[in-house]
Amino acid sequence: MITPFDYFEHRRACKQKQLERSNRIASLPPEYHDPVSSSDRKILDKSVEELVQDVHKEVVNPIDILRSYGKLAIKAHAKTNCLTEVMINPGAERWIEDIDLKGPLAGIPVSLKDSIVVGGFDTSVGYSRYTGRPYPQDGTMVRILKDAVYNAGAIPYVKTNCPITLLSFESTNDVWGRTTNPHNTNYSPGGSTGGESALLAYGGGRIGVGSDVAGSVRVPAHFAGIYSLRCSTGRWPKIGTKTSMAGQEGIPSVFSPMTRTLPDLVYFTKSILGMKPWKYDHTVHPIPWRAEIYDSTKEQKKLRIGVMNTD
Repeated sequence: MITPFDYFEHRRACKQKQLERSNRIASLPPEYHDPVSSSDRKILDKSVEELVQDVHKEVVNPIDILRSYGKLAIKAHAKTNCLTEVMINPGAERWIEDIDLKGPLAGIPVSLKDSIVVGGFDTSVGYSRYTGRPYPQDGTMVRILKDAVYNAGAIPYVKTNCPITLLSFESTNDVWGRTTNPHNTNYSPGGSTGGESALLAYGGGRIGVGSDVAGSVRVPAHFAGIYSLRCSTGRWPKIGTKTSMAGQEGIPSVFSPMTRTLPDLVYFTKSILGMKPWKYDHTVHPIPWRAEIYDSTKEQKKLRIGVMNTD
């Protein structure tokens, strides 16, 4: 594209994506725009493990969980501008019919950093050149979460904002705009997985997936007051994602869980590793969840922390 026409094309693409997001939110069923009810609150107050048990026992319908958290996700976005692709309808409300109701994450809505590929939606990571180019099918990570063949039973419902470089401690770009901290909108929620931290801190979700090279899940967790685990390289599936730094393997990006509470972080991590993700993603090391190590570490009265001043 010849200058200055490339600028106008860039602005057109950005406005188109923001309009598309607004239209998707506006066209959601009325349940997503209603005030939070007492029945919603009963769902929102439960941990992921408790909700999964309720789904297994058929005490709670997964559509009610989706609508409770979808409702708060829309409210979180109104305050912080944290969402990119709103995949609730069409998308999650249809996918919910095919999930495994006996899976370890049965019926649980999972939010995703914008860099994670979901079939039928763009993965722009904030670049206008990648808009209007939806992927034809889910990436491996999303298939592990929601496809019946993989048996997790989770429901991806929204994608969240990030900076274009994926190397910034804020989350802003021309395509989606600036995400702010739900505790104080004058401040950043961190980055590069700041959309996730803003959404989770507000209460618009319980669990999500981000990525980290040099603090991209840890800094947002700190800024917004949630929980994250920067997994070791090869511990969490990463195929089926997009990056702004293709080929950068000197310090590999690691996809990792982010949650509102510590028990949810433990349960989410244990559930994914319990599904043996190395069978579906060759980058994952075949190491199961080791309960004996986790339990023995919890019993330690003192932890040893190493500080490396230089490498």
